[in-house]
Amino acid sequence: MSNLPACPQCTLENTYPDGDNFVCPDCGFEWPQAAAAAEGDAADGPVLDANGNPLASGDTVILIKDLKVKGSSIVLKKGTKIKGIRLPEGAGDHEVDCKTDQGAFMLKAEFMKKA
Repeated sequence: MSNLPACPQCTLENTYPDGDNFVCPDCGFEWPQAAAAAEGDAADGPVLDANGNPLASGDTVILIKDLKVKGSSIVLKKGTKIKGIRLPEGAGDHEVDCKTDQGAFMLKAEFMKKA
């Protein structure tokens, strides 16, 4: 999946960066990358779990998949209950900050469901 935005004029997703602009090869429309980044920040919306339920700081969640921790031998097991999650601003693609018995982690909301 590409992180490039869809064309605001024709809504097709075949865009590519060209200098300081994005270009749509289908309709020929060009728009500045800075404007697209500002729109992306405003359109973040709520953080949703795997079932589409909105998450809030302080919620309890359950992991729906075994997650291997990169760079270590730790595996967060499916069914692990995590209490008191946090949703920090500007965390990138890992939306949830949490603490488990194995340590503190930043996880993606798509791998958890609200308990």
